[in-house]
Parts: sequence; C-alpha cells; structure tokens
Amino acid sequence: MFFHSNIKFLRKRKKRTQDDIALKLDMKRSTLSGYENEIAQPNIPVLIAFSDYFKISIDTLIKIDLSQLSEFQMVELENGFDVFIKGNKLRVLATTVDSENNENIELVPEKAKAGYMRGFADPDFIKELPKFQMPFLSKEKKYRTFQISGDSMLPIPDKSWITAEFVQDWEFVKDNEAYIILTLDDGIVFKVVENTNLMIWQPAK
Repeated sequence: MFFHSNIKFLRKRKKRTQDDIALKLDMKRSTLSGYENEIAQPNIPVLIAFSDYFKISIDTLIKIDLSQLSEFQMVELENGFDVFIKGNKLRVLATTVDSENNENIELVPEKAKAGYMRGFADPDFIKELPKFQMPFLSKEKKYRTFQISGDSMLPIPDKSWITAEFVQDWEFVKDNEAYIILTLDDGIVFKVVENTNLMIWQPAK
C-alpha cells in the first residue's frame, strides 16, 4: 500500500508543511506524521479526507506509487484524469520514459501505422517504437511524432513528420484546426477537424 508515501509525496509537491495539511484536515500534526511514517493506519473517514483534499481517488492513493509517475502523468492526474475515477471513460495511452523518468517522444513511421491502431494502449508495442527527446518541449505534456501520408494537407508534403501533443479532454479540441486523428475506418489521418469524439493529437507549437 502506497498511501503513506503518497500523501508525503503530494504534500511536498504542493509545498505544504505537515502543519498546513493537519490544519486543513482538522487533525494533529503528530497524527499526520504518523500516517506519513507508516506508524498509524488510516481509517475510511481519513482516506476520504485525504482523497477529497488532494482530489485523487482513494484507489489511486493506495495502489499507485505516485513518485514513479512522470511529470506528464502527474499533471494529468491532478487535472482529474484518474483511471480509478474515470474507469472505461478514460482513454488509456501507453507511454515510455527515459532513465530520469522524463516522457519520451515515440516515433510512429508510416510502416507502423497499422500496428499502432491496435497497439497504442499496449506497452509492449509502444516500447518497441523509436524514441527521442525534445528538451525544449513542456514536460507537463505528452508528445508523439507521426509520419503522415498523402497530399491533403498541402503545403505539408507527403511523408512529413509531425510532432503532436496528446489531447486528453475532447472539450479542448478547437474547430477548424489541424489534428492527427486516430479513426476506426480511415486509420491515422492528419486533418482540419470540428470537435468530435475522437482520439486526437494536436501538432506541437
């Protein structure tokens, strides 16, 4: 169970002291210290209180070692994209990280597109893709590079490489802007779209 290490990790991430959190949760600082140091075990009301405060599900607080998540994954979690809350409404995206736990940018060449449509959520498939880093891009976002085909988006030529940002929430999709879209019927396409219920990537800016 990761509850003890997670609440300490989240407290430090928010730059809060034990006194700050204890005051907010109406408990003694020594009690909070006991939870963080795994001396005391939380009961259900305590778990609910921490879940409400950090806005992270109880299942996540208990089952996931948050310190092992990348910055992108933590930001997504803090923005409400919690798999234990969303369940099957959350689109699962397999990803890879480097030795310092930074998100890689995976490369999806033309020849890998068919496999990608089946394997975008499969860690074993994703880890076999070529990968690289662009240090100037935000660590709080997830990027992937796709090779596009066709000439429907001229002046961008056929076989160009487009590095795009993963769009988790469809409400952020803007009408009449270009996106890389994963479709059921046409595979991976690069199009100007209107807001629809698709898995899409927005070209990095």
